[in-house]
Amino acid sequence: MKITLYQVDAFTDRLFAGNPAAVCPLDRWLPDDILRQIAAENNLSETAFFVPAGNAFELRWFTPVSEVDLCGHATLATAHVLFRHLGYEATVIPFQTRQRGRVHVERSGDRLVLDFPAWMPVVTDPPPALLAGLAPKPRQVFLSRDYLALYDHEDQIEALVPDHAALSRLDVTGIIVTAPGREADFVSRFFAPREGIPEDPVTGSAHCTLTPFWAERLGKTELYARQLSSRGGELFCRFAGDRVKIGGRAVTYLEGKIDVPEP
Repeated sequence: MKITLYQVDAFTDRLFAGNPAAVCPLDRWLPDDILRQIAAENNLSETAFFVPAGNAFELRWFTPVSEVDLCGHATLATAHVLFRHLGYEATVIPFQTRQRGRVHVERSGDRLVLDFPAWMPVVTDPPPALLAGLAPKPRQVFLSRDYLALYDHEDQIEALVPDHAALSRLDVTGIIVTAPGREADFVSRFFAPREGIPEDPVTGSAHCTLTPFWAERLGKTELYARQLSSRGGELFCRFAGDRVKIGGRAVTYLEGKIDVPEP
């Protein structure tokens, strides 16, 4: 059977930047093993699959090795496909997720804005594997869904070379490293070796933690963020109590068909 596949660069306004995600619209859910194999074959940090469900869409995300609970850039890419390629006419797209409930994406000018849960991190003692995986040592470590390692300067984030083998021993989705930015309110990088992603180019879900963290530290609710991967990306964030709004742009790289076995 043939399935349409889009590849979209998310959290950027130009090709070959931001975070590439594959998006596969489906009429019905395929067996999980087929979804996993498609994601592994795509070999991108995430492949999103969605199915119409009443006035919403059921949405799931897979890395090359596992299903994840929440993914920002692939949600942004999915909304881009619905608005740009599939004729979705309303301004807000509701998505139903398996582990995080309802999330929304709103079209606002040339940006798409994610409505995601806010995860305020708490101070924690850094486990040995975290300190072994990050050099130099962070100033402070926090925990939400992910570990957050705080540094003093943007230069430290740019120069950091993680030990992925050490970080893969941590029982969390990922590791965020962050510092105040020179031109942005804050900068970050994100490592998820347990999920088959040594470094994620731009990570929307990490900003569920970063947005409330920096909003509290900087005393402001509107924040401009940059992720300092080799591809780079920008995010426009707003802290809204128990929710965060994460805005970005997206561009289509390809549209094609893939062949998969009949279930």
